[in-house]
Amino acid sequence: MNTPTARQPDIAVEMRDIVKRFPGVVANDHVTFIALRGEIHALLGENGAGKSTLMNVLSGLYTPEEGEIFINGEKVVFHSPRDAIAAGVGMVHQHFRLVPTLTVIENVILGLDDPKFRLKLEGARAKIQSLSEQYGLKIDPDAFIWQLSVGEQQRVEIIKALYRGAQILILDEPTAVLTPQETEELFRTLRSMAEKGHTIIFISHKLDEVMAIADRVTVLRQGKVVATVAIDEVNKEKLAEMMVGRPVIFRIEKPEIEPGEEVLRVEDLHVRNDKGLPALQGVSFVVREHEIVGVAGVSGNGQTELAEALYGLRPVEKGRIFLYGRDITQASTRDIIREGVAQIPEDRHREGSVGNMGISENLIMKHYRRSPVSRGPLIDWGYVRDFARKLVKRFNIAAPSIHTKARLLSGGNLQKLILARELSSEPGLIIAMHPTQGLDVGATESVRKQLLEEREKGAGILLISEDLDEVMQLSDRILVIYEGQIMGETPGEGADRNEIGLMMAGENRSGTGDTSLQRNTSNA
Repeated sequence: MNTPTARQPDIAVEMRDIVKRFPGVVANDHVTFIALRGEIHALLGENGAGKSTLMNVLSGLYTPEEGEIFINGEKVVFHSPRDAIAAGVGMVHQHFRLVPTLTVIENVILGLDDPKFRLKLEGARAKIQSLSEQYGLKIDPDAFIWQLSVGEQQRVEIIKALYRGAQILILDEPTAVLTPQETEELFRTLRSMAEKGHTIIFISHKLDEVMAIADRVTVLRQGKVVATVAIDEVNKEKLAEMMVGRPVIFRIEKPEIEPGEEVLRVEDLHVRNDKGLPALQGVSFVVREHEIVGVAGVSGNGQTELAEALYGLRPVEKGRIFLYGRDITQASTRDIIREGVAQIPEDRHREGSVGNMGISENLIMKHYRRSPVSRGPLIDWGYVRDFARKLVKRFNIAAPSIHTKARLLSGGNLQKLILARELSSEPGLIIAMHPTQGLDVGATESVRKQLLEEREKGAGILLISEDLDEVMQLSDRILVIYEGQIMGETPGEGADRNEIGLMMAGENRSGTGDTSLQRNTSNA
């Protein structure tokens, strides 16, 4: 075994033969991972491949059963994130850990031992401003977190790590909630940090971004390292094949289909959020048969409230909703389901499934009151078992049996279960809320193919997604939402990514471009 003094001076992180087990699962199986000083190193893999577990070991959240970790040539043992931070390892999580009611300065110094008895805000302000200028992280130190955009909040998280002396920065899905312009700005910051000697470990499902920003890539599959390669030695297709173990089709064929009759019409919709504040302010649009209408926008701009209002889960303050010409504005969710509306919910665990129920039980949750699932007051379990086996096979749900509890399924297989339940009833309208969020390339490919098949069958689909690539690839028309208002509409074919990004940031283009929305609304 080499001694630490014999190691190359440019190795910032060396994780050697890391083993981490959970009950019934080996999440990391003798993983060796090396990241160099001054590089951006991408970590790729399918859901359940062990990426997050490995980075949780590096950031001190987990302790491995076997293996060693070296930081800048020195062997370390982390018992907590505090130990990792002391060694210069910081992590920016996908879901920010900030206190909205505190200022930037207060969030940055929160939890630090120094100062102990008296806040020294002037010193902290000066250090934050210095870090902001050094790395191009523009931020107002005295602003409250709730006043900041999502991109600005992410800068605060990065400054928090740098303030604590992080030389190794782990970023988990850092672009998931950013506009294209914010993503470009983040990449400039990361490149600047790498040039100054920082090591960036970049976890992402977006292979285009990995190709654009990474110097090297490590791919995990089923808890083991497949390969570590320089980015100029591979392309997107090769990386996807390494992740999944088979070729992946990225550009799914979307046949040209003439839209049919109007399925959904929304007129001047006003809805409030859980705090009683306006979430939707005068939203109007239509969805037709054989059509996917995408809704693009940064998280928190009314998308959740829109989906809930359409599905009868949130009261409408003003406006009307029509399904095939029938007013369903005040209809219950049960009535809306009976009218042929399917919903792929935002949270597949909390809203889309019951974790302690089996696959077969989850598959009949919308149909158990009706024949042939039930016979009078009793459920026909023989029929349910046959029904479940057919759907598991049709949707390629990987599970030991139809009785496997939903909470034991991977993210991709749980999403397939939800798709199987929602699409098996051949719905006329599908409300798809972030249908591939958090899924790997293989599962994403499968879900997108299913949506296009439903479009071809004649369904109208409202696709609400924060993945702009997904919206642009699948949609026939794209609506852009900002602070509960539609900023504009553009055809999916040939859509301008930069223009959509500007609308996502609040620039109103509703008076320009395609006017089909205005025409159809005025013909009501």
